[in-house]
Amino acid sequence: MKLPITIHQARLGSTEFKVIRPARPLVHAVLIDHDRHLDTYLDQDAAQRIGGLWKLAASSPRSLVHLPMRGNRGPSRELPEDGTRQLDLVLLHHSLQFAPSRWKEIRGRLGPGRPQTVTLPGPGHTDEAVIDHEARHYQENRDLFHQHLHAETLFMTGSAKVFRDTARHFFDVARNGPGYVPVHPSYPHFCTELHSNDGILGDAREIHIEYCDQWDS
Repeated sequence: MKLPITIHQARLGSTEFKVIRPARPLVHAVLIDHDRHLDTYLDQDAAQRIGGLWKLAASSPRSLVHLPMRGNRGPSRELPEDGTRQLDLVLLHHSLQFAPSRWKEIRGRLGPGRPQTVTLPGPGHTDEAVIDHEARHYQENRDLFHQHLHAETLFMTGSAKVFRDTARHFFDVARNGPGYVPVHPSYPHFCTELHSNDGILGDAREIHIEYCDQWDS
């Protein structure tokens, strides 16, 4: 798949950070903090592109992948626990050892960025070139997601393998959600999740990922 992105550079002191964003806004995508878990609601386009960005995080260990979503309007139907806060999302490799406390200042320094299109392997393809051979040096974090919350942003930190292996959840929603909802009017609910039983969550909450076809904007 081809994924249009923008690449941004921001410097804090002697350190320069590379930030990757989707070239087009993820209009129909929201991430909601429910304390005990997190809910993501997506249309087909957002699910497909987030799957691509998830894969890109696996092959970009020196970059922060930023998905701005917190200002988006939600889907048309009423959501559970309405009024809980919406978040942006940042995906990053654990070896970067990034301090989330620096994010707000970095975010404020990002310009329009440099447009680029990257070509990623298809949803079912395993790309040997991006396997994280250095993961053995970070045994305490290896192949697990860890989360931090700062500046209205959820930081998902993990290895190349865990990002690569879990991108399928978003591709599944993009591929199957649009066909499922119209033929199940009594329960138009197509979802998947990053679950605690999957063995991929370290210091991290579960994330419920649901397809929505009707949006307020």
